[in-house]
Amino acid sequence: MKRILSLAIAGMLSLSLLAGCSGGTTTTSSSEAPASTPESSTPAESSTPAESTPAADLSDLNVGVFYYNFADVYITSVRGHMDSQLDALGVKYQNYDAANIQGTQIDQINTAITNGANLLIVNIVETSSPDAAQKAVEAAQGAGIPIIFFNREVADEVVNSYDKCAFVGTDAAEAGHMQGQMIAEYLLANYEATDLNGDGTISYVMFKGQEGNAEAEYRTQYSVEDCDKLLTEAGKSALTFYDAGNTSKYLVDQTGAWSAQAATDYMNTILAEYSESNGNMVEMVIANNDGMAEGAISALQAAGYNKGDGGKTIPVFGVDAIDSAKQKIQEGMMTGTIMQDAEGMAKTITALVGNVKDGSELMANTDSFNVDEGVDKIRVPYGVYTGE
Repeated sequence: MKRILSLAIAGMLSLSLLAGCSGGTTTTSSSEAPASTPESSTPAESSTPAESTPAADLSDLNVGVFYYNFADVYITSVRGHMDSQLDALGVKYQNYDAANIQGTQIDQINTAITNGANLLIVNIVETSSPDAAQKAVEAAQGAGIPIIFFNREVADEVVNSYDKCAFVGTDAAEAGHMQGQMIAEYLLANYEATDLNGDGTISYVMFKGQEGNAEAEYRTQYSVEDCDKLLTEAGKSALTFYDAGNTSKYLVDQTGAWSAQAATDYMNTILAEYSESNGNMVEMVIANNDGMAEGAISALQAAGYNKGDGGKTIPVFGVDAIDSAKQKIQEGMMTGTIMQDAEGMAKTITALVGNVKDGSELMANTDSFNVDEGVDKIRVPYGVYTGE
């Protein structure tokens, strides 16, 4: 049976871990390996089984924290909270920016291990296959050190391949389900105002983010499926993707960066053809993160919409609940977002770091967390934010 997460208990757990590990001198470093580090396809290899891998000396913890891309707004929030939590824990750490290049990240991991890192925290770049995460595990296993993946889903078999491996993230499908319900509830309360051309259906655009990413896949699927289900049950038409020729029914950031700029560029192109004057205006925007939602809003504002002045507003929905998105919601420029708890994620990861620092098992003291059955994966819950 799954263990249900209580945020309050989790917070108490994190605080108790911090209180028990407050001694010693804290040395922090936020310097990164340069994004131009040459790519490498040869990770540190180990053919030694996990159970016989010699344990590293963890009496002086030296943590390498590897982020897929510092430019990601949500990841920036996680990094800020993580730095604060690690500072409070009193451990030495160094942050690395892979700049969305997997080869760079593997090189950074190998270099960090060579330089004495004895705990790895990895926000993996490549999510479309398990190969990159497995290489990172093999590097950690070869050194006999723990590895914690976070945020970007890695396969169960990768986590289970090494007894000092864990994952902290979210239930990828949950955000899609919550967003679908949030959108449907808004539309059922504001259908006529949203249906600008009065044709009885809501035309939408979906900004997916990245192909092959579990969060992007599930958010794309369930936000629309669940919304359609609730709309049709209420006697309304299902949503209609604005471009009938696009059979995928989404637009993807070709760089894989989930960027605001990609959404702005797409939206500017859309608005040149799809407008109220043409009777085919895009009537709603669904974005799989707040960065893309904000990019879409920038283009809408340039076209005279979503200025927060009570004028014409196209509903825009995102995911993450970053501060700037919450402000836009409060100002009437954006409609709603699904909260991905950056602080909660950082606290949960740091609880595991505290276990390692104390000499405990990586997954010790996690009974209050929502842990998957049969694999060491902890799920931090989402929430809904509409400014209310």
